[in-house]
Amino acid sequence: MNRRPDQRIEPLRMPFLLRRRPLVLGALASTLPTAHAQSDTAGLDAAVRSAIQPLMATHDVPGMAVGITVAGKRHIFAFGVASRESGAAVTPDTLFETGSLSKTFTATLAAYAQALGKLSLNDSPGRTLPALRGTALDAATLLHLATYTAGGLPLQFPDDVADEAAALAFYRSFKAAAPPGTQRRYSNPSIGLLGHVTALAMQREFSELAEKELLPKLGLRSTFIRVPQSHQQQYSWGYNKANQLIRVNPGVFDAQAYGVKSSVADMLAFLEANIDPSALEPAMRRAVADTHTGHFRVGPMVQGLGWEQYPFPVSLRQLQEGNASTMALDPHAAQALRPGQGSRGPMLFNKTGSTNGFGAYAAFVPSRRVGIVLLANRNVPIPARIEAAHRVLREATAT
Repeated sequence: MNRRPDQRIEPLRMPFLLRRRPLVLGALASTLPTAHAQSDTAGLDAAVRSAIQPLMATHDVPGMAVGITVAGKRHIFAFGVASRESGAAVTPDTLFETGSLSKTFTATLAAYAQALGKLSLNDSPGRTLPALRGTALDAATLLHLATYTAGGLPLQFPDDVADEAAALAFYRSFKAAAPPGTQRRYSNPSIGLLGHVTALAMQREFSELAEKELLPKLGLRSTFIRVPQSHQQQYSWGYNKANQLIRVNPGVFDAQAYGVKSSVADMLAFLEANIDPSALEPAMRRAVADTHTGHFRVGPMVQGLGWEQYPFPVSLRQLQEGNASTMALDPHAAQALRPGQGSRGPMLFNKTGSTNGFGAYAAFVPSRRVGIVLLANRNVPIPARIEAAHRVLREATAT
């Protein structure tokens, strides 16, 4: 059993400020006041300290990385350690497990395949995967898989599904609990099948396709599904509830659903590519734009491809309701939206991600050129993550 270190939270380390081309930032309404460029980071330091250090103390978090992009400037803050055993400090290059934030990459890859003409999200899964033809799932589309509305696929595979062959048998025997497009049930097998079919359509293995094509085209250099030996020293250790060292276990279609590891610097680059995709090549630019289309209204939020969205400004209560555990664990009625119906006016996009030893959260508002990412090597309760992020955005942009 690992020795439990003391509970002292490491002091905030010197923030890293990285500049990009200047962007115009409009006025933020309600919960996010008007943002102005800051000549120094003193105010932002205080805002981040006041939100993050109490969170770390309350939940015994060994290390966190916080990234904020405002008006084209990156502000990166590193707290604590990537490993209590080695004492290695968190840096902008420390790799964290992003959990279900991986789903936003899988959705982007599917949209990219569509932009290249390799598939259509209106296709049935059986068009690419003949073994599913004539099954209940073949009544659904790839869009339904991407939005968890294929008829009630569960949150996880059953315990006896240990390989791809068993997963295929599970999909073939699946019995829908609702007609496709009428019910959202958050599901790793749903997004997993989307990623699997996408890879088949592009005639490459999923992890290779993501690491060799998707991630480089998004401008990401320190984001992986399979962390290479050259980056193992940057890979943080997670901590479970018993304070034991832990990293994500392999599973069927894990790469598609929760397998991405990334640094705060790279995740900020990903948010910036979503905020302003104009520098991306045309097919990837179209793919990113397609992930911002809202398809189903589900309670307090609109489900898009990977990202979940809210009319902006959005209150903390709305964000926490939309990210409550019931949204992941229970089925909910889904209302199909007409094209453009779910994306009128300013929108906030967000996604949480968790593994047993890590917690992540990302949010951005493209029309306001602002975004935030939180990465932690402990599975911090989601309401606490969202409250901290909301507070940082509010306080950091206030003048």
